[in-house]
Amino acid sequence: MSMFSTGILVLTSPIHTLPLRITSALSSAAQLVERTLYVHLHPGLNLGGSSQLRPVFIPPAVDISTLITRLYSNASDVCAHLDVRVLLTNIHTPPAACGASGPFPTPQYLTHSPDVLLTDFPLQDPAQSSQVTQCLQRYTGRCYVCSPDLPSVLLHPQMEELQEEEEEARLKEPEEKVGGKPLETYTDVVVGGTFDRLHGAHKTLLNISCLLATRRFLIGVCDQGMLKKKVLKELIEPYALRVQRLQEFLRDVKPSLQVEIVPLDDPLGVSVVDRLLQCIVVSEETRKGGEAVNKKRIENGLPALVLHEIQLLKDAHHSETEEEKISSSSLRSRLLGTLLTPPKAKPHLPLHPYIIGLTGGSGSGKSSVAKQLESLGAVRIDCDKLGHQVYEAGTGAYRRVLEEFGSDVLDEDKSINRRALGRKVFGKQERLKALTDIVWPEIALLVKNTISQAREEVSIKDNRARRRDRGRCQAPPKEPKVQQRADRTR
Repeated sequence: MSMFSTGILVLTSPIHTLPLRITSALSSAAQLVERTLYVHLHPGLNLGGSSQLRPVFIPPAVDISTLITRLYSNASDVCAHLDVRVLLTNIHTPPAACGASGPFPTPQYLTHSPDVLLTDFPLQDPAQSSQVTQCLQRYTGRCYVCSPDLPSVLLHPQMEELQEEEEEARLKEPEEKVGGKPLETYTDVVVGGTFDRLHGAHKTLLNISCLLATRRFLIGVCDQGMLKKKVLKELIEPYALRVQRLQEFLRDVKPSLQVEIVPLDDPLGVSVVDRLLQCIVVSEETRKGGEAVNKKRIENGLPALVLHEIQLLKDAHHSETEEEKISSSSLRSRLLGTLLTPPKAKPHLPLHPYIIGLTGGSGSGKSSVAKQLESLGAVRIDCDKLGHQVYEAGTGAYRRVLEEFGSDVLDEDKSINRRALGRKVFGKQERLKALTDIVWPEIALLVKNTISQAREEVSIKDNRARRRDRGRCQAPPKEPKVQQRADRTR
């Protein structure tokens, strides 16, 4: 079956059996969808009944919250390549006067137009297939803007294997209704985070926050000072891009919500001064931060926020050196060694040799990368070693350093004592600049000379290889050895 870019998965299984079907439904969907998978929850929906089915309000409940967490956790395991988004427009306490339109007065626009409709609805009679797909098309069309003749696929995620487990679940809670225990909601909810490369844990936090918030959702996004201690901070996406992706995700998930995104330059941010806030969503890992927010709010004469704690999602694919939880740090570490942006054309520079600069702090992996490049034929130039060379006696830099800093930086053997020299420039910007103005141009000259030497050596090797190839082509073909032996026999 052909692959589709974007799909809508309508989950209809009863709330107490749906958790058992999520993994199989997602696995089946991942075989058909390759980019974005929207998930619409309507437990108990009967697509085999009336063709006039309409979406209804489903009250926020603890079971729904748990289901969303499980869905994102399973998605991270079985279809991590998909951008999964759980839609919440219909997950809402029914208003006093909602009319016949229900949660969708008009169909909701989605960022990515769906190409296919999917459902876990179990088809009891194959003869009903056409009726069910038509019903799915009409139902989804009342919820979201999509073509009326989209392909529809009825997923059958290992239904037979799940029957026993589902029956056991029904026996345990036979009277359970859609939603279960109500979930406490709040007008204004706040969260904070880096939100680098939105992943399942981020989406769980955002979805649960949207479930809790009825009016406004305030998000503090780490910027500048808050990124200094982050692992591989150089690979964190720009602030503007992270905000853009948050806005797009939340516009799909719950467009009725008033979303405010502000830069977070300190651990507490606006959460300690906004008097309208009622709830802050935290994890086991960030709970202390939530408690610090409440302590400061009380000092500021504001009421403490309700701390709503969500669970961390485990990363089934983490390596020994990565965190067990799903985290942006692990995702950034997996980017090491990959090409993030294509090289830019620089016509003013010669094509050969191709020069690659390796920079980074101590322990960042410069030597490891250099060894890999050497194994591929690259010539390694170590600027640290060249830096030692420029201090050698008899060089121009040696004489200028003595003139600038005095002979008391010399050892008994007349070599420059770099530690003694370092003490003269440490914490003194002007003196440090005087030293770098002497040393850096000399290092740059050594680098250029080394590059020129490497170019000549490569050119010599290439010429030798060409002559060898030419010689092979011009040499007369040798007679077969079998023929030579025959001649000797004669």
